[in-house]
Amino acid sequence: MTAANPPDTAAAPAVRATTRLRQLLAGGRTVFVPGCFNAVSARVIEMTGFPAVYMTGYGTSVAQLGMPDVGFATMTEMHTNARWIANAVSIPVIADADNGYGNAVNVTRTVREYIQTGVAAIHLEDQSLPKRCGHVAGRQVIPLAEAVGKIRAADAVRRQVDPDFVLIARSDARGAVGGSLDDAIARVNAYLDAGADLGFVEGPTSVAEVERICREVRGPVFYNMTGVSPRFTLQQMNDYGMAMTITANTMLRAALTAMYDVAVAMRDDGPMAEAALMERIASHPVGDLHKFSGLDAIRKLEEAYMPAEELAKYEGTIGYRPKA
Repeated sequence: MTAANPPDTAAAPAVRATTRLRQLLAGGRTVFVPGCFNAVSARVIEMTGFPAVYMTGYGTSVAQLGMPDVGFATMTEMHTNARWIANAVSIPVIADADNGYGNAVNVTRTVREYIQTGVAAIHLEDQSLPKRCGHVAGRQVIPLAEAVGKIRAADAVRRQVDPDFVLIARSDARGAVGGSLDDAIARVNAYLDAGADLGFVEGPTSVAEVERICREVRGPVFYNMTGVSPRFTLQQMNDYGMAMTITANTMLRAALTAMYDVAVAMRDDGPMAEAALMERIASHPVGDLHKFSGLDAIRKLEEAYMPAEELAKYEGTIGYRPKA
């Protein structure tokens, strides 16, 4: 392999992620997207064939900080995780942008920097500071006029930087202090009028409420199938006309329980617990850590761009040998 024929791993996508996400949303069927909490979980989601991936804010806070989603994660920490994820996968990434980390002026920087991370979309919520998970009691929302101004500011920035960047507007008024489903639907419609692409009513608690949302929101509906909200099949999502549905923290819960079980095994059985684990996952699609992490692709890059004598380093050395 020569530099004139670089490996596929070095080729850039012909179409921007933002454009590809818009194409997915225009497909006429619900786009179902699992949530990831870091770059490695995003790669697993991509490897299993999903067309996009969602970066969960709760998962980011738990995985990066070991803390709950009650406003501890800063804009910089969220941006950093979004950048790592977007650079680890080739599929579009939808990211949680919390409440924009301030007022409408702060939102202009938030949106600009999220676009620069490489993600294809964000959702902005109307909670006050400090925010908290949309399925945890005690949420408070800001006045409607202030929230509309934040969506208008976000829309103005994305139009300047990347008009295809997808803006999802979320209301937490359902279940918030003094809020209601009526208020949440009215707010989401106001956000769509202000420039948002999709409307996101967080925290409906029944099928009847979801039906109202899908019927009364005047635009594409984004649905978070987690926490207090009802679960649906893909066919039901399509029948309701949902544009996009996420399961925000399924991957996080699976990872936590698996890690806990392995830690218990090591506590009880000592170092040989690893040997048992390695035997059990030997034939698993992601059981080979070296292959999954991309060492074979590194070998291809070395062959494409480095002097031939550099490859001699593999001869006579011990360990995983990347495949050419």
